[in-house]
Amino acid sequence: MTDRPPHHPRSRDRRGRGLRGPLLPAVLPAARSRAAQFDDLVLDAVERVSRRWGAVLQEVEVAVEDVPPAAADEVSLSRAEPATADRPARIVVHRRPVEARAAGARAREDLVHDAVVDAVADLLGMSPDDVDPDRDDDDTD
Repeated sequence: MTDRPPHHPRSRDRRGRGLRGPLLPAVLPAARSRAAQFDDLVLDAVERVSRRWGAVLQEVEVAVEDVPPAAADEVSLSRAEPATADRPARIVVHRRPVEARAAGARAREDLVHDAVVDAVADLLGMSPDDVDPDRDDDDTD
């Protein structure tokens, strides 16, 4: 019988250099996950809409889901859920469909804003142009 060391699965420290640290410091935006960056875009869009409709949207919950429910006939960017007896009104933005349709970072930001405006309009029973009259002007920046 030979004196072999016990077999250990390979680890990141196989050459004895120690554990590696993060690639980027946590304070830099690139260190955040894509989902966290998307959440920030949604919060920014809600803040922009709230400047005009803050009092109406005060009790509305905002959520981000990866994909819309499977029972939906078409893939939507967002949805509005009216308030019930046990839950306040809710706006849900679907991350994957927005990211799939966006050609770049600016397009993703615009799509998130449009999705939030559409959901607020649906929730309030209004036209998206009435919720954010400057929405079309954002594309000319």
